[in-house]
Amino acid sequence: MHQVVALVPMKAHSERVPGKNFRTFCGKPLFRWIVDALLSVDIIDQVVINTDARDLLREHGLVTGERILVRDRPTELCGDSVSMNAVLADDIEHVAAETYVMTHTTNPLLQAGTIETGIREYRESIQAGFDSLFSVTRVQTRFYQADGSPINHDPDNLVRTQDLEPWFEEDSNLYVFSGASFRATAARIGRRPALFEVPHSETMDIDTEEDWNVAEAVGSHLNVDGGVSE
Repeated sequence: MHQVVALVPMKAHSERVPGKNFRTFCGKPLFRWIVDALLSVDIIDQVVINTDARDLLREHGLVTGERILVRDRPTELCGDSVSMNAVLADDIEHVAAETYVMTHTTNPLLQAGTIETGIREYRESIQAGFDSLFSVTRVQTRFYQADGSPINHDPDNLVRTQDLEPWFEEDSNLYVFSGASFRATAARIGRRPALFEVPHSETMDIDTEEDWNVAEAVGSHLNVDGGVSE
């Protein structure tokens, strides 16, 4: 059984940004950024790609190898309405590991060092009684409901936003959990998760063309390095 396995779901089709996983992003296909980042983390034993696009991956040079396992997604798990947790359950059932790390191809700016830190913090959090970890972005701003009523502040008593109580947004970049935790909740987030703050510059999640353009601009500005291809 592997110690640490990374799970990366990858579809051929995308509703809002057609073919995005295979579209060139800052010099190479989008999917290669997160795959290369994961391969750059020495404590990750294997990267599992759950996909309905094996042929497309082969055309782009990604096949099963020493640290990569390409798994064909079952027909019943294909489609835009399928729960991500159902896809993860399929991988966990067939690939045993002590620890699972899950991320997305749509997180091209997430760096190998951040991923490794997340895994190490997960291990420390387990000792403190937590059962899983997921990445978050700290938000300190004034929120309102749709009717204009304030949620987390008093408009008659303005304080600096940096002095507001921080809220934390699930940013869909990184999840770390065990098989036992997943089976207990049928979800990647367990019953007592630890929060892991990720640098804001790494948290872009590409769902729209606007997201793509912003992420590409940030990536070009930061001169991102996705690691070494296998």
